[in-house]
Amino acid sequence: MNPAGPEARPDPDALLARVQAADDRAGRARLKIFFGFAPGVGKTYAMLESARRLVAEGADLVVGCVETHGRRETEALTEGLEVLPRLRVDYRGTALEELDLDGLLARRPAIVLVDELAHTNPRGLRHEKRWQDVLDLLDAGIDVHTTLNVQHVESLNDVVAQIAHVRVRETVPDRLLERADDIVLVDLPPDALLARLHEGKVYLPDQAQHAIEHFFKRGNLLALRELALRVTADHVDEDVRAYRETHAIRATWPTAERLLVYVDPSPASERLVR
Repeated sequence: MNPAGPEARPDPDALLARVQAADDRAGRARLKIFFGFAPGVGKTYAMLESARRLVAEGADLVVGCVETHGRRETEALTEGLEVLPRLRVDYRGTALEELDLDGLLARRPAIVLVDELAHTNPRGLRHEKRWQDVLDLLDAGIDVHTTLNVQHVESLNDVVAQIAHVRVRETVPDRLLERADDIVLVDLPPDALLARLHEGKVYLPDQAQHAIEHFFKRGNLLALRELALRVTADHVDEDVRAYRETHAIRATWPTAERLLVYVDPSPASERLVR
C-alpha cells in the first residue's frame, strides 16, 4: 500500500507529455546565450573561450560572425578557429560585412558562433533581424552560441527606458530566451566596467566619454545588472521546475529564502503582509 495515498501518483497523461517534451528537447539543436547587462562585460570573450575549449575536445565549430570592436585580446581568441568569410553587402554606399546564412547552412557545422543576437540586418538579406537567422540555423539542426545584453530583451524595453532614459530600438522576442537551453551570465562589477570604459577597452575615446555621460552612468549599470541577474535566475527557476515535473517530484525544494512575519489584528499588519 502506498502510504502517501493515490493523490501522490503522477498523472499518466501528464507524465507522458513530460517525457515527449523531454524527447523533443533532446532531439533539437541547442541554443546557448552568453548574457550580460551592458556592452563590455565580456560576453564575446567568454563565448570565444568556451569555443576554444570545445574545439580542443574535437567539436566541429565554426565562427559565423564575431564582433571584436577592435579589442585585440578578443581578436586573439579567434586565432586557430575556423572562421566562415562574412557576406559583403553594399548599404547606402558603405560596404558592410554580415553573417553568411546560406554559407553556414551549406557548411552545416555542429556548432556556430553568432555574435550580437539583437543585430539588425541591412536590406537585401533574407531576414530583417539576426535572431531570425539564428532560428533558421537551429531549424537546420545546428547548435548556436550567441550573445545578448539585457536591454535588448523585448519585454524589458519599457523598464530599460525608465532606467536609462534611452529607448533601445533593437530588441529580441522573449521566446528566444525561452527557447534557450543554456543562459550563461557574464557578469562584471559596474565599477570594473567603468574602468574598462575609461581605459578604452569598450569604445573609442570619444564614444566612451559620451557613453559615460549617458547610458553608462553607475546607477544605470547597477539597475541593469540587477535585471540581468533576475532574468538569469528566472531561467534557472524554470529549469528546476521542468526537472521536478519530468521526474514527478512534488515536494518543494527549499532553494529560496523564506520569511516569517508575525502579524496580529492591528492595522499595521496589512502593511507587513504587503
